[in-house]
Amino acid sequence: MSATERPSGQQQTGRPAANPCADSAFLRACRREPVPHTPVWFMRQAGRSLPEYHKVRKGIAMLDSCTRPDLVTEITLQPVRRHRVDAAIYYSDIVVPLKAIGLDLDIKPGVGPVVEQPIRSRADLERLRPLDPDDVKYVTEAVGMLVGELGATPLIGFAGAPFTLASYLVEGGPSRNHEHTKALMYGDPELWADLLDRLADITATFLKVQIEAGASAVQLFDSWVGALAPSDYRRSVMPASAKVFEAVAGYGVPRIHFGAGTGELLGLLGEAGADVVGADWRVPLDEAARRVGPGKALQGNLDPAVLFAPREAVEAKAAEVLDAAQGLEGHIFNLGHGVLPTTDPDALTRLVEYVHTRTER
Repeated sequence: MSATERPSGQQQTGRPAANPCADSAFLRACRREPVPHTPVWFMRQAGRSLPEYHKVRKGIAMLDSCTRPDLVTEITLQPVRRHRVDAAIYYSDIVVPLKAIGLDLDIKPGVGPVVEQPIRSRADLERLRPLDPDDVKYVTEAVGMLVGELGATPLIGFAGAPFTLASYLVEGGPSRNHEHTKALMYGDPELWADLLDRLADITATFLKVQIEAGASAVQLFDSWVGALAPSDYRRSVMPASAKVFEAVAGYGVPRIHFGAGTGELLGLLGEAGADVVGADWRVPLDEAARRVGPGKALQGNLDPAVLFAPREAVEAKAAEVLDAAQGLEGHIFNLGHGVLPTTDPDALTRLVEYVHTRTER
């Protein structure tokens, strides 16, 4: 879909109607416009580090919690209330759309997503049917509830990128070396391309559901793509990620692309079609900007482990990030990956206040 086409359910402009968040610091930074302060949000801010999260999740399985709009709404709002971040991130998991199309998978505590029957053959591929919006009606309901509660605070929708989803499906769960994934990518490139293409369609539909329900931006998480060489990413992965970004381009909402360990891929992540490129902590933001090139905002990139240091050390490292971001076309302060489970929530609250105060214009 081109940016001039009108998506289903949208006005002629391609943007959701009457967005009260349009002038927020977060969306302005995404659009590379002047901001009143550097906006802040944290990947995995809704979840494991918050005692209130553990209280409402007690006795409820992870994937079950993702299908209950009341819980999704409460958990998504918790870090906004506590930390006063500039954006909320929709509470879900990257495997939710795969579960919704009937794949036998679960999230095992301490392990992560586990797939009962890995996808490694042409016959296995036939189990990947398209995602229908009716498969995830609870997402539409939850996003609608959240938009009503958040008011002028933007909601970020998200999905897992085709490569990372494929890695879980092919390996059968988390993998350190991705040996089965790479064996399929190198050994049967046609099957690999078809697998990623199907996942791109599923991912695009999942993002469209969130945007049409009211999400103001979307982020594509490619957690494992840092395992690839640039040439392999360009040839075997980028076409599927680009298909996802192109599919939602007509909505006019900012599109963020993040992958861990992607210092050598930053330029390609931007080339795939994102408006904002997330950088992890391994590459300073000024260098990340050079690798990404002009015309993109950047997001990041404090090391999540820094939050375990004393307050003065946290602020010193945050200052380094902000100094490296001086002169960028647009900057959203974030961690270089997700909030670690044992992080002190007060450290996050103090960090938001520090960034806001130091960058107030």
